[in-house]
Amino acid sequence: MPREPLMARARELWEDLARAPVSFAQPYGVNVVVSPRSGLCPVGWVGVVALGGSAIVTAPNTSAAVIVRDALGRLPVEAVVDSAVIREALPVARVLGPAALSYVSAAGFRPAGTGALTVEQLPAFHLDVRSLERMAGHEDAGEADLEEITSPAFVVREHGQVVAAAGYRAWPRRTAHVGVLTAPQARGRGLAQVTGSAAVAHALAVGLLPQWRARPPVSRRVAAALGFEELGSQLSVEIA
Repeated sequence: MPREPLMARARELWEDLARAPVSFAQPYGVNVVVSPRSGLCPVGWVGVVALGGSAIVTAPNTSAAVIVRDALGRLPVEAVVDSAVIREALPVARVLGPAALSYVSAAGFRPAGTGALTVEQLPAFHLDVRSLERMAGHEDAGEADLEEITSPAFVVREHGQVVAAAGYRAWPRRTAHVGVLTAPQARGRGLAQVTGSAAVAHALAVGLLPQWRARPPVSRRVAAALGFEELGSQLSVEIA
């Protein structure tokens, strides 16, 4: 799939998640709307998504929307997903992100070779996957969010123990939100790429659009190796 159809599907997804009438139609602009139930951010926060030169922003109420519109409306699109700029422009309590948003088509996908590794499928709720999350720690496990996957978990074991796992959660607009997690002692050996590749292949086989959302540079490199294209960024802001 060429870049433009990927971009169109990504924009449709985030417009749906905004849960208010809003679009990326304004070129090189920032479109701010009120949406208390926005899926762009935690409840009560401001959510920002920039894709392809335009951005949509959701605010939890009218007063917050006025503040955000005044502060961000005069900024270039790339600046509204820059946490340093946001902290200067708005009265910020907390910021989550930015996270890169990447997508891949069946034509662009570059599957990872498994070599001597065996990739096993487990139920998403399997206790061995929960054990991996405990090994990885709260922050990394929260980033991967494997507790929320609706696909099988694709795992690699060493000495009987799951040391890497990946899966995806079904999102609106037939999107597969991919999560990948590797145990600290097993990192740097390509296991995230192998398990992530299995999850992406499964999603594409059932006609879903894989989405890879990542903050750490290492995760972004794994996505790029699998053929994902970075199309934009997401940021969440809690107003002080």
